Amino acid sequence: MSEPAYRRILLTGATGALGRMLRPHLKELCETLRVADRVDPGPAREGEEVRTVSLEDREGMLALLEEVDAVVHFGGVMKEDWDLLLAGNIVGLQHLYEAARINGVKRIIQASSNHATGFYPAGQVISPQDPARPDCLYGATKVWGEALARLYFDRYAIESACLRIGSAFPRPNGRRMLSTWISYADLTRLVRSCLLAPRVGFSTIYGVSNNRDAWWDNSSAAHLGYTPQDSSEPFRAEIEASTPALAPDDPDALYQGGRFVHVMDETRSDRDCN
Repeated sequence: MSEPAYRRILLTGATGALGRMLRPHLKELCETLRVADRVDPGPAREGEEVRTVSLEDREGMLALLEEVDAVVHFGGVMKEDWDLLLAGNIVGLQHLYEAARINGVKRIIQASSNHATGFYPAGQVISPQDPARPDCLYGATKVWGEALARLYFDRYAIESACLRIGSAFPRPNGRRMLSTWISYADLTRLVRSCLLAPRVGFSTIYGVSNNRDAWWDNSSAAHLGYTPQDSSEPFRAEIEASTPALAPDDPDALYQGGRFVHVMDETRSDRDCN
């Protein structure tokens, strides 16, 4: 049996939908998986350490990253509430990167979002090299997160892979998701690829499955070795039969971010931010 790739990996946002999904898969890559969230992540499983800490807690974050080799950062705020976004996605992310610098962590996999570029027209193929066009305050904080990752790579050589995750659900549930969907299995493959790649540097990559009408070209991130295996195509006939065609002025037909180009409802959960 081969040795784990890492001694200790930290997973933040462990109680979120994607954190819960990734948790057992990350343990396969390390001797010890440290799972953390602002709320109790539940009892530690075999080979795990459990911590409860808020991103806004600077001293808590310094302690959280002690003896960590790599971070999979899926924590943060996904509501269109500026005070919460400022605390979690701006201040909290800076605490994470500064704690990584102080503790000598050299690789961070960061959950960014397709809403960093959501104001591009639907149907236009773009790449990570195209300028950001966030569709909401949440998306704008993800642009900040990518910029912070770039700074900490250029100044401190901390490698970061910023994952502009599309619509991460067990299955696509609408016409827009025929283009933006990423299966849970492909998201797991993406995170694993970024952890195992010999070289990450500063990389931005869209989290999307092998969809026929995908809007995002990931060829510039080929060095990460991500090859999606799933596709929204098997769901196309069912979705098109069960949902009406989009009106020409429907935001889902006009913009890659869909309805997020309008003000988001503060009551939406993290499951809606795709």
